[in-house]
Amino acid sequence: MSLSVEIYQPFEGFELDVSFRVPRGVTVLFGSSGSGKTSVVNAVAGLVHPKMSKVAVEGAVLSDTDKGIWLPPHRRGLGYVFQEGRLFPHLSVQKNLLYGQWFARHRSGEGDFGEVVDMLGLGALLERRPNELSGGEKQRVAIGRALLAKPKLILADEPLAALDEARKAEILPYFETLRDEISVPILYVSHSIAEVARLATTVVALKDGKVANIGAAADVLGDPAFTPAGVRAVGALLQARIVKHHADGLSELDASGIPLLLPKLPQEIGHQVRVRIAAHDVILSRDEPKGLSALNVLHGVIHAVRAGDGPGAIVSIDTASGRVLARVTRRSAQALGLDVGVSCYAIVKTVSVAPEDIGGL
Repeated sequence: MSLSVEIYQPFEGFELDVSFRVPRGVTVLFGSSGSGKTSVVNAVAGLVHPKMSKVAVEGAVLSDTDKGIWLPPHRRGLGYVFQEGRLFPHLSVQKNLLYGQWFARHRSGEGDFGEVVDMLGLGALLERRPNELSGGEKQRVAIGRALLAKPKLILADEPLAALDEARKAEILPYFETLRDEISVPILYVSHSIAEVARLATTVVALKDGKVANIGAAADVLGDPAFTPAGVRAVGALLQARIVKHHADGLSELDASGIPLLLPKLPQEIGHQVRVRIAAHDVILSRDEPKGLSALNVLHGVIHAVRAGDGPGAIVSIDTASGRVLARVTRRSAQALGLDVGVSCYAIVKTVSVAPEDIGGL
């Protein structure tokens, strides 16, 4: 495993007790405020000293309290991207980037200056000062500075939280690029279901200082029992390929043989994407629907029905495109006879899938 973390720290009224081992890629620590996400990242970074800590990255031990090992932050070889860029205001973008490179002078690894500048689109910004940059541009520079330090691990603590929706949309593709094109693992903190769906290779869901769920993004977000973000966060992640951009503003995708029509996507034909479909946006029918305005219909067989404490139920349907979830009332489930093994149709409105729910693989 690329990253191994065991941390125990009692606080007043709260106990942090987490353990996880994850592969390379983007590991998202996901949960509501107060679940312990930032505490975990700060312990990995060495910014706090828990009662018990065992952290290893690619086999390199950063801390092991049982063996008396505790590397200080500056010797851990980590890159940290905060909520705000925290750039040096008196230095140009180029000098801020070179500051990160200075820390890497004795390290080997990824992070050539020209490649990083090209990857993050920073060429036109090199001579500017931070006060001349937008929020999204500052975060790109912060990411570049972290990369140029040639880190063993990149820590990103809610790096999009301080940005508006337009700037978030600008930055998300860069994190997708980091996930897909560099070998450095990333530990990413978020409470945004859209960020998790788009970026995560692995999700570690935290609740009240404990690991509530762990696994691939599609498995965790598609678990009907998933609770850290509430029932409205439950949904499916489908993989699809863009096959056509239509003149009426829609893009057609092939999801394992099933066509999906979504609002026009910026990616080119042939591009692979992951699409999040929220359970509360899915309507079910026992019969093949006709005469509806909704354009996306996925036929499948019910895998499970899970009734909640209230009036709702989550129905899991296995389709050719993957598992789809629908949130319906228990009354509807009973009236339609929805049960394991029953054939049904999942109906998804084209406009119900927001741009932030679609990302690259």
